[in-house]
Amino acid sequence: MEILYNKKISVFDSADIIVAGGGPSGVAASVSAARLGKRVILLEQSGTLGGASILSMVAELMNFDDGERFVSNGIGREVFDRLGLELREKREWHNVRYEELKRTYDDMVVEAGVEVMFYTRIVDAVCSDGRISSVIVSGPDGLFALEGKYFIDCTGSGSLSVFAGADYEYGDADGNTMSTTICTLWGGVDFDKKIWDAEHYQRAYEDGVFSQYDSVLPGIKKNYPEINVGGGNVGHCFGVDDRDVKSLTQAMLKGRKILAEYEHYYRNYVNGCEKATIIKSADFIGIRESRRIVCEYMLTRESFHSDEPFYDEIGRYSYPVDIHPMTADKNGMKGFSEALSMRHRDGETYSIPYRCLVPKRVDNLLVAGRCIGTDRAMQASTRVIPCCYITGQATGVAAAVCVEDSTPCREADVEKIRKLIAEL
Repeated sequence: MEILYNKKISVFDSADIIVAGGGPSGVAASVSAARLGKRVILLEQSGTLGGASILSMVAELMNFDDGERFVSNGIGREVFDRLGLELREKREWHNVRYEELKRTYDDMVVEAGVEVMFYTRIVDAVCSDGRISSVIVSGPDGLFALEGKYFIDCTGSGSLSVFAGADYEYGDADGNTMSTTICTLWGGVDFDKKIWDAEHYQRAYEDGVFSQYDSVLPGIKKNYPEINVGGGNVGHCFGVDDRDVKSLTQAMLKGRKILAEYEHYYRNYVNGCEKATIIKSADFIGIRESRRIVCEYMLTRESFHSDEPFYDEIGRYSYPVDIHPMTADKNGMKGFSEALSMRHRDGETYSIPYRCLVPKRVDNLLVAGRCIGTDRAMQASTRVIPCCYITGQATGVAAAVCVEDSTPCREADVEKIRKLIAEL
């Protein structure tokens, strides 16, 4: 069944560049473009910047280095330094202190002159002749339009690109995606005594503690060890389709029930967690796999171990192919281990070309973050936050260059983009 819905809406504002999504890639894109003198509007569906780190309460920032060198340079390095982080170990993951990260992003966009609009979400795009002229936005008082010269999709789900008519790929050959997680904040954890999270998982499963088999347990991290509080990457929801509101709703309902099982497990099976308590679960489920926008170039797993740089390289990164279990059984757990075995040695990285940030069919649109043009294996690596800084910064610079040169994104001056990235 369909209905025809017609309504006149106002054009609320216009900008050189409109960025959809205030996660790490959106912050990097908007700050980079604004620093190059462009008027930038950054749209964020919630009341805070940070994306999955904040809304989904992901407890860690993955490695900024390749075991030998810092690779998430530019905006990534600035975030790293502002948070007071240090490279103490090779490929170290850094636990998130949520309010500090929020304030860091706030300071960066305000200082750069980015015009942030919270509580706004793009619901459609107005296009003609392969260009977006405006986006339709839902805000607290209804629908309105924003006009722009160039647009950057940092939504993670690739929704702006789809609204604009871009093609995409999704999941494996059957459309299945890896599992999701409702992350959590935990109190009452004695990190000095805490053992490995999954050490007694099998025994607890055999005792009937868990309603599904899921032995991959990233666990509770030391985000605030001085007050016995940590961030939990605990439990998986399987078969979730982030394009489907009903699927997301059911995952949230089921996921919160599963979390109660883990609270019982920690209290009764994990030393140091006898008083462990879930303080809060995330309001947004942690999506690991979503649309992959079809771009001018699709980065594939064959590039993972290649030392050769692309001619239009805009950055390099190094992180394993991190495909979480697809099914709640031992085969699913085995598949995770097999995927994760695709990793680099110290000093190895892969090249990221500008072309995988440029959707086909739309002249004035770029993508950054999780939804860039890759195959499934490479999305499982490029999706993590330090790499999102890399692709976000590149799109912000590229959009600014395109504004200056009045050129379609696919025809942008790559050498100028690369030079400006190096100078940021």
